[in-house]
Amino acid sequence: MGQIAFKFVKWDVPELATLKDCKVYRLRECLNNGGKLTRDDKNWLTEQVRGCCRFQKGIALMGYYFDFSDVLKQYFVKQYGHIAEYYAIDKTALRSSLYGRIENIVEVK
Repeated sequence: MGQIAFKFVKWDVPELATLKDCKVYRLRECLNNGGKLTRDDKNWLTEQVRGCCRFQKGIALMGYYFDFSDVLKQYFVKQYGHIAEYYAIDKTALRSSLYGRIENIVEVK
């Protein structure tokens, strides 16, 4: 089993065990135990990773970094004539988290 999260701040934070009821903790624990994510979980995770301003491949919560780089894929999205890079579980989850007309989505291998 891999580590659930890493502390990324220098100041004191609550014990990681206090976050057991948080959705991000439960998803990371599920993936570590070989579980599968539902479509809602995939969409939620992609939306949260996309909205995280500090990290590209994970989620920050109360001083801890939950790394999902093992399940995220890199995509380039062309939208309104511009190309942007995103990390998502799959194309479906990425499409659900973006607004507007998407011209093309390409997975980077």
